[in-house]
Amino acid sequence: MISLTGNIKANHDARKAVFMKRYRKKIVKKILCSFMAVITVFSLPAAAQAAEDGTYQEAPIVTATPTPNPHTQYYNQAPDTDSIKGWPAGPKIEGESAILVDMITGAVLYSKNADKAQYPASITKIMTSLLASEHLDMNGKIVMSQSAAHGITISDSSSIYADTGEEFTMEQAMMAVMLQSANEMTLALAENASGSVKKFVELMNLKARQLGCTNTHFNNPHGLPDEMHYTTAGDMAKIARAAWFNPTFRRFVTTGYYEIPPTNVFGETRYLLNHHRMMAGQQYAYEGVLGGKTGYTEAAGNTLVTYARRGNMYLVAVVMQSVNGAYSDTAALLDYGFNNFTRSAVRSGTEDISISCLPAEKYILKDYRNSVLFYSLRTPSVTLPNGVDVESLSSSRTLKKNPAGLPLLETDYIFNGHQVGTARHYQKTLLSDLLL
Repeated sequence: MISLTGNIKANHDARKAVFMKRYRKKIVKKILCSFMAVITVFSLPAAAQAAEDGTYQEAPIVTATPTPNPHTQYYNQAPDTDSIKGWPAGPKIEGESAILVDMITGAVLYSKNADKAQYPASITKIMTSLLASEHLDMNGKIVMSQSAAHGITISDSSSIYADTGEEFTMEQAMMAVMLQSANEMTLALAENASGSVKKFVELMNLKARQLGCTNTHFNNPHGLPDEMHYTTAGDMAKIARAAWFNPTFRRFVTTGYYEIPPTNVFGETRYLLNHHRMMAGQQYAYEGVLGGKTGYTEAAGNTLVTYARRGNMYLVAVVMQSVNGAYSDTAALLDYGFNNFTRSAVRSGTEDISISCLPAEKYILKDYRNSVLFYSLRTPSVTLPNGVDVESLSSSRTLKKNPAGLPLLETDYIFNGHQVGTARHYQKTLLSDLLL
């Protein structure tokens, strides 16, 4: 193990001591609150009091002070999707920004201020873990550098208190990030993936642009407060959706509990419980929740990304700048999505797209009878309000650039001006290749 300087070790020990002291205070506070609640119940005046003659009379009515509005200023704001003709009215939520997306079709089912820039807090770690899943060998190991182990100076930062020279498997590091939200482990992943945190941040921003994010700028891999670190609910949904389709990432985001055994530095087992309280067995367990990532800073408020499935519906919900963990908001969004929408196949979307040729053109074209330009690999689907017929949709086609090869042809399916699904057609041959 690399030896620590006196100042760095003292700072690390001080942070750990502060963390343990606050944890003990929380436990004591909970006990005292429970005790005071019992005392209060027994000391309350009776609803009816005995008179001297043995009869009973009502206790005097006390006029209560009006309670303040229990909701945030955004609660009564209608979602943007309410403006779509024939679309189910969305629920009221406390969060300032939110979006609900069908992960299979890409259809946006609910949107409120989804393009407004917000601080993401620790949901940033979805991008960090996605890139780590793409660029690191999950069978490898990580040795904590001094800059990673002690690069976070905020005393109450989420941490597993990894130390300089401590060795972890890549799996342990990923679990620490996604379950415990350990900020020092994001620095370790960044250094191992790109050589430095700065280069990794550049990779984060490049990936965001590739995924179609239009108002996102990352400035660190952990999400701690930074004025140059922001995203939107809409952009975050694109990142979260892309991450879900990476099977390596999916393994970590869906894990509820994990143990890191003693290491070469730390002699005790670390017990990691996923912070997302809507997962099975937790406080706000919701049927169908598969996993997700929590976040909180004073500037960001509560941020939450949640993956859920019921039947053939896979949804991702993003809530930003909310309160109380954003769990009630997310439950309302998922209820809305599962209860009001259906995913259906578009059978006509599997047809090949061909060129129509005249018989005389056989003299200038190769095999003019087999002039298929684009083909589809799978049957596309759309997400629609319950009871809406797929045949009622309109469609439009766009030729898109494809960094991996020939251009793509995309067919967008539209319901009253709102995109509800996309079919992707792959180019089979170039028109020039048909010429003799």
